Amino acid sequence: MKALVTGASSGIGKEIARYLDNLGYELFLVSRNKEQLEKVQASLKNKSKIIVMDLADFQNLKSLYVLLKNENIDVVVNNAGFGVYGPFTSTDLSQELNMIDVNVMSVHVLTKLFLKDMKKRDSGYILNVSSSASFYPGPLMASYYASKAYVRSLTEAISYELEKEHSHVKVCCLCPGPVDTNFNKRAGVEFSVSPLSSKDVAKYAVDGMFRGKRVIVPGFTMRCAKFFSRFASVHFIMKIVYRIQDKKKAKSNS
Repeated sequence: MKALVTGASSGIGKEIARYLDNLGYELFLVSRNKEQLEKVQASLKNKSKIIVMDLADFQNLKSLYVLLKNENIDVVVNNAGFGVYGPFTSTDLSQELNMIDVNVMSVHVLTKLFLKDMKKRDSGYILNVSSSASFYPGPLMASYYASKAYVRSLTEAISYELEKEHSHVKVCCLCPGPVDTNFNKRAGVEFSVSPLSSKDVAKYAVDGMFRGKRVIVPGFTMRCAKFFSRFASVHFIMKIVYRIQDKKKAKSNS
């Protein structure tokens, strides 16, 4: 059994890699951070290979697929991603475009390429890591929220297509709330609520993926928030999100 995990150098990606390793998978670990990848690799029991790569580059994505297409990958975890904080007119455009390439383009391309092979074999799993942010518009992190909404929408649609085709391939979407990772440091904010552990989220995500769950939401609090948001207007939700994001920045500046 073989698995590809992007963004495997830290956080959820690292813990998913460790959990899959415990389940007996041979791993291909992808990130830009060679030093951190080597540390993750050293902690694994089974055979693994690290691939140092910038997933914001379309040619790199194609090269990654060519490198692994004959490996008959059983599981693809599209975890790489990051956020950009601030009012839309103030955030750096080049940084936002880089984020969109990592959060959206890499997920789209790798899902499409590996899914075609999985469909031919009629087996395999793809786990695309989105966010609870995908369920709402996100003032002060507008581009990030939009990028994660793309990932969730794309994943759910593909999953339904496979279901109608009676395929045994499963494409699932992980939508966690705050998780204890390096995400907030890179985005330049702090969480306003206690985050879940990345280890717990990783196990919940992989277990849900193997059950074929279309949308995986870890944590009772986030599942409740998702349920009750159905009864609130979009405007009301945006007011709440804005306050939460504004408090994050205030904490970061204190």
